[in-house]
Amino acid sequence: MKPFRALVLMSIFAGIANAKTIEVKMLNNGVDGMMVFEPAFVKADIGDTIKFVMTDPAHASSSVFTPEGAKTWAGEVNQEVTTIVDKEGVYIYECLPHAPLAMIGVIQAGGAPNLDKAMKFATTYSKKFAANGERLDKYLAMAGANATTKAGYKAGSSSGPKDGAKRKKKRKKRG
Repeated sequence: MKPFRALVLMSIFAGIANAKTIEVKMLNNGVDGMMVFEPAFVKADIGDTIKFVMTDPAHASSSVFTPEGAKTWAGEVNQEVTTIVDKEGVYIYECLPHAPLAMIGVIQAGGAPNLDKAMKFATTYSKKFAANGERLDKYLAMAGANATTKAGYKAGSSSGPKDGAKRKKKRKKRG
């Protein structure tokens, strides 16, 4: 029994030792334009720490969609926030003061078994964007590029881009 306990403890500590900290900057201007997280898409491992760094003032980071049972976070304006990615799947987060400008980001931890649910959430959530409406579709497509969903299809080549294109057309028709 003792060798088994030792093996379990070694496995736990090995996972902790391999965990990394990934910094995400909160910016007024970046690669994807104004009011962005950079990087906006993060591929992480379960157990990694995501640190949202105050680079420019008046930003915050709060989760708006997480895998079922995952830890959520809600940072205050002008404060750094950290979270540990504790469940496999897709996480979507926003800067509340700049959410209408689509200051959002996506974390993929492990695979993306909840990508279908994330995309369904995005259909409704993205209606609040006044500008940069394509960002969330773009970041979710990045999450799906190498993942297989619970439905069993290759996410990046199936409903992801098609759904995103439909939302983009609807936004253009609205004005």
